[in-house]
Amino acid sequence: MTATVDALLPGADPSRFERWRARVRASAPLRRRVDVAAPIAVTLLAAVLRLWDLGHPHQLVFDETYYVKDAWSQWNLGAPGDWPSDADKGFVAGDTGTYLSTGSFVVHPPLGKWLIGLGMWIFGPDSSVGWRIAAALFGTATVLLVYLLGKRLTGSTAFATVAGLLMAIDGLAIVLSRVALLDVFLTFFTVLAFLFAVIDRGRHLDRLGAALAARADGAPADGTGGLGPLLWNRPWLVAAGAAAGAATAVKWSGLYVLAALGLYAVVSDALTRRRAGVPLWPWGALRQGVASFVLLVPVALAVYLASWTGWFVSADGYDRHAAAGPLQSLWIYHQAIYAFHVGLTTPHSYASPAWQWPLLIRPTSMYWHQDAFGQAGCTWTSSCVQAISSIPNPVIWWAGIAATVYLVVAVVRRRDWRHAIVLTGVASTYVPWLLFPERTIFQFYTIAMLPFTVLALTFALQEVAGGRHADPRRRRAGQRVVWVFLAVVVALSAFWYPVWVGMPVPYAFWRLHNWIPTWI
Repeated sequence: MTATVDALLPGADPSRFERWRARVRASAPLRRRVDVAAPIAVTLLAAVLRLWDLGHPHQLVFDETYYVKDAWSQWNLGAPGDWPSDADKGFVAGDTGTYLSTGSFVVHPPLGKWLIGLGMWIFGPDSSVGWRIAAALFGTATVLLVYLLGKRLTGSTAFATVAGLLMAIDGLAIVLSRVALLDVFLTFFTVLAFLFAVIDRGRHLDRLGAALAARADGAPADGTGGLGPLLWNRPWLVAAGAAAGAATAVKWSGLYVLAALGLYAVVSDALTRRRAGVPLWPWGALRQGVASFVLLVPVALAVYLASWTGWFVSADGYDRHAAAGPLQSLWIYHQAIYAFHVGLTTPHSYASPAWQWPLLIRPTSMYWHQDAFGQAGCTWTSSCVQAISSIPNPVIWWAGIAATVYLVVAVVRRRDWRHAIVLTGVASTYVPWLLFPERTIFQFYTIAMLPFTVLALTFALQEVAGGRHADPRRRRAGQRVVWVFLAVVVALSAFWYPVWVGMPVPYAFWRLHNWIPTWI
């Protein structure tokens, strides 16, 4: 042992080295327990915040008027059916069978509504818990995915827990998990696709590096003529394509995620070939890019088309018989959907163009109800308010935007692939919306980019905390800053939670949350 220690650490004290090894061995079981307990803890916290009193309010909140009824008619007919114009009141009261057999023009793909419908089938269509349970479970699962992605990117259980915690307690994530809209499902499949892509990147580059290392005297051992190897065994890239296809089957904005992941796969492969000195690396990367396309896109298309199975087999789905064949009819339907989306300019009091989103100018009021003293149990103050606002935790959001800008600078200076993948997530879920400044869109769409701004913030906090080789005083000071920041955001989430979930609060308390006039 002494000879081994001298070889590794010349001049080291063998007894001291042995004590260090003993401490490492003793701490290993504790680290394993923490590695298991941390994701469970943040996921359970997310579940409690999302599932508590999920059925309140027993009303169709904001666009639930579309998605809940469409989900139930789709569950029964195979495709969404029309409803009478005054169906909301009866539906809330339990009269859930008044849908018509005529197909309804629905402008989003079916998968999200299938998931909502599943919850309604289990708990009953007259249960507001049934309307929202799928969103709550997928929102909770998204927190776990953020933890897992954070663990792979940061290499730290502590900071993966920070990422999961920030996602668990953020208001936008909580609200979109407690209403039956589509965006939380889009977010789940988006993060899942990125997680699979990160796993694929590590395994692909390992195999690529091993294959390139086998070259002898600058000539490829595999006879590829200087292009480098062509690798097809990439199951995690196929999985990423399936997840991105599922995201697209919820909302078409999932297409941007699919495109971004494909571009990232090609660029990361090309850079690796270049750094390894592959003579014809551009052509080798192009050839691998074609293979990546074949692995990524067809499975995404298959998942997307599979989500339309109910429409294919239905007798009265909208535009189902617009052409002689079902695929031609689906294409005609998609043309109508596209025309709707690009032409949607209907004024809305809570519309918010994408340039406003980083500034948090106009969050969406999902629900607002006021009772005077003596009404609906309002016996302890002169006026009670129940509100559900899509506003995130302001400190998490603004700090996340600042951290994203920091990451842009960091990726230019350091060329860190981990920063690049986070920025790819932000870009694919935000930048496309800047192309439609006149379209009627809403701030709560940012739920899809929230996991990536949280991860950017996590990287920034990890930088503040200092690495293991930093000066001890600098590290202690940095860790204290991180702890103070986390304490502030937890306290602020506790302050905002009542107006994220519609709890009855005094009118004056609700007013305390309107920091900016446009937040009302």
